[in-house]
Amino acid sequence: MSIIPSFFTGRRSNVFDPFSLDTWDPFQGLSSSLNNLPESSRETAAIANARIDWKETPEAHVFKADLPGLKKEEVKVEVEEGRVLQISGERSKEHEEKNDKWHRVERSSGKFLRRFRLPENAKTEEVKASMENGVLTVIVPKAEEKKPEVKSIDIGG
Repeated sequence: MSIIPSFFTGRRSNVFDPFSLDTWDPFQGLSSSLNNLPESSRETAAIANARIDWKETPEAHVFKADLPGLKKEEVKVEVEEGRVLQISGERSKEHEEKNDKWHRVERSSGKFLRRFRLPENAKTEEVKASMENGVLTVIVPKAEEKKPEVKSIDIGG
């Protein structure tokens, strides 16, 4: 279940969905408010936010995250106890020279963290992750469904 109901976060999600465990981001929607801040405050107030898609195939759960400009060394993928997939990292602030004059700062920097509760059929010990062209792909294989064993009983007479 989500820690914070969707009416607080502005996201359209089901509060009662057992697979939803997004970390509440109190700074979500802050970017529109940043325009009212003085230029010097905008740089420190920018928060990196990762957008992640989650799809289920017959064989696996597949997560795709857009992380432009990040190297795989700057991203961490973990499975916590209780089947929680955690994707985190940090986008560093660009180095400034003393003589630089910035006209606009729109790219965000800072830490990001997303968490997802995996279903019981997830094989958490076989999770694989890869990164190509700024897209992180995490594949969580699914356990085969156990079909109920049917035992035929002879009818005695």
